[in-house]
Amino acid sequence: MNEVLEQTNKQVVLKDTCYHCGESNPKDPIKLDDKFFCCAGCKMVFSILSENDLCNYYALNETAGTSQRDIKTKAYSFLDDEEVITKLISFTDGNQSTVDFYIPQIHCSSCLWLLENLFKVNPGILSSRVNFLNREVKITFKNVAISLRKVVELLASIGYAPYIQLNDLEEDTRPRTDKSLFYKLGLAGFTFGNIMLFSFPEYLGLSNTSDGSFSQFFAYLNLVLIIPVIVYSGRDYFRSAFQGLKQQHLNIDVPVSLGILALFLRSTYEILSQLGPGYLDTLAGLIFFLLIGKWFQQATYARISFDRDYKSYFPIACTVRKGDQESQVTLDKVQKNDIVIIHHGELIPADGILVEGQAKIDYSFVTGESALIKKDKADLVYAGGRQMGANIEIVVTRIVSNSYLTELWNDHSFDKSVDTGKVNVLADKVASYFTWTILIIASATLIYWLRIDSGIAINAFTSVLIIACPCAVALSIPFTFGNVIRIFSKNGIYFKNIQVIETLAKINHIVFDKTGTITNVQSQEVSYQGAALKEEESWLVYSLANQSNHPLSKQIADFYQGSTNLPVEDFEEIQGKGIQGSINNRKIRLGSEQFIKRTRHVKSAKEQTVYLEIDGEVKGFYAIKSHYRKGLKDGLKKLKSIGALSLISGDNDAERKALSNLFPQTSQLLFNQKPVDKLNFLKQLRGTG
Repeated sequence: MNEVLEQTNKQVVLKDTCYHCGESNPKDPIKLDDKFFCCAGCKMVFSILSENDLCNYYALNETAGTSQRDIKTKAYSFLDDEEVITKLISFTDGNQSTVDFYIPQIHCSSCLWLLENLFKVNPGILSSRVNFLNREVKITFKNVAISLRKVVELLASIGYAPYIQLNDLEEDTRPRTDKSLFYKLGLAGFTFGNIMLFSFPEYLGLSNTSDGSFSQFFAYLNLVLIIPVIVYSGRDYFRSAFQGLKQQHLNIDVPVSLGILALFLRSTYEILSQLGPGYLDTLAGLIFFLLIGKWFQQATYARISFDRDYKSYFPIACTVRKGDQESQVTLDKVQKNDIVIIHHGELIPADGILVEGQAKIDYSFVTGESALIKKDKADLVYAGGRQMGANIEIVVTRIVSNSYLTELWNDHSFDKSVDTGKVNVLADKVASYFTWTILIIASATLIYWLRIDSGIAINAFTSVLIIACPCAVALSIPFTFGNVIRIFSKNGIYFKNIQVIETLAKINHIVFDKTGTITNVQSQEVSYQGAALKEEESWLVYSLANQSNHPLSKQIADFYQGSTNLPVEDFEEIQGKGIQGSINNRKIRLGSEQFIKRTRHVKSAKEQTVYLEIDGEVKGFYAIKSHYRKGLKDGLKKLKSIGALSLISGDNDAERKALSNLFPQTSQLLFNQKPVDKLNFLKQLRGTG
């Protein structure tokens, strides 16, 4: 008998059980605060958690911790080496750094809770987010408060030493598959087949003509076989249902668990009372097919994740310079040591070393901080930052598939108010109503028949629970969503998560941008009107326009394709207005009429124009005629059935008449809008529902 020493917070302290890892009958147990531990390692982990008021870790699971008995103290001095740090750190801006670790010890909700509360142990850690399925943790920390080595030592001290093997940095060889699902599936399948075999005489109606003792023997044997299936193969459904009930939430696993329990209890009653063979073959088949559905669901989402990699979501093409030749290259073809040219406003697609120009990088896409980070030659720049100055050149040090950009899509900066971790949101919504409905019907049936026949009442009650098990609901919704995402992706439309599909059904207003969205920037016509430009002046225009990533700037640069590209100083882009800079001590400006001529009111133009000013003198303007995308008119007609349509553009209203013929008469067409105006327009629409 175990000796109970203390019972607090629902935790029973046993002398022959390690309080941290749950190891039974430890040799020479160590006592601390009336608690016993199997080794000094488990005791140390408990001490750290106790000092930081994190002992709720033990309340979440009975055996939350992992044994520290065989864990050897590792020397992490190699993490002081700058070269090693550079290889392990996925991002740093000098003030804070982000690192990803694979931690094999992650196994339960207690692990997740503790690892996401590391900031309580050391305030130098800003955040830590766990990917439970992949057993990974992403940690962001302050460089001045804690080093990478200290972060690793902290993880090791609480029993979660990260998996670090520098030889595997180029290719991830860590196991990711949860093999326990296959074990559960194998057990359920084996049991399902054998129970059907033992029940074969029942199927043919031979049980009454043969020796009754054999039929009863096989019924008892089936009962023995089904117990490990329920306890092991079906435990995830019971655990999920229990966790949901603890949080006062009815998820889809609650009615599923009720169906399993009803089948088992009714079958057990019939077998022990020798009233019949029960329905254990149905129960084994139910769990087996539920697990097949879970496996298929995981395979489906894994396939979706493969289809939806970084190449699908970003305009992944960059300018690579080889000698004097520049060419557009897709990122999958960019190699280590290639020289990549980054224009103003473009994302840095790969980690590299700055070799030309001064970088002013906006890392808000990664960290949420909008302050520009200045980088000089020989500095390391990371994928995901946006260059906000003139053109820069970097030498790629880490190929694109291993860069930080590939992780951005899963970064928490993209998290919305929707819980992206749940994939059965709709199923759980259905379950919350479904479960109560079934319980009411089953209870009413039981009450009604109890007055007539208690046997019929029990049968009717359990029959309702069994028949109403929502297995189809639990499986059909994830499969439907997965196929919808795959169909959309084949047509060039990509979603961050499944909840977006539910949101699409609620859309009642669609807002379009113009340039590059409904117009085809590849087929626009550009003409210059004004004072004749000298060859040197055309070089100035080309060099300035080539710095910007705006579609109109690209069109003007293409208009002078082949001109000499000169270095630009003091480059600046004023959003919604234009660009300016100095080239060979000459001031060049390109932009709207209001920006160049400094006029308060701009007359309607017959075509889209970009004005040119050199050394304070307005030289003329570039007229740009747009070509709309093929199928735009038919597409807008179909979209009218969804809701209202609007257009909001930063360009002038030269094409108002043409667009009025394409959009419905009730549509709002707004021009000369700055980015903040566009944002306010969307906020206004959301405010009105």
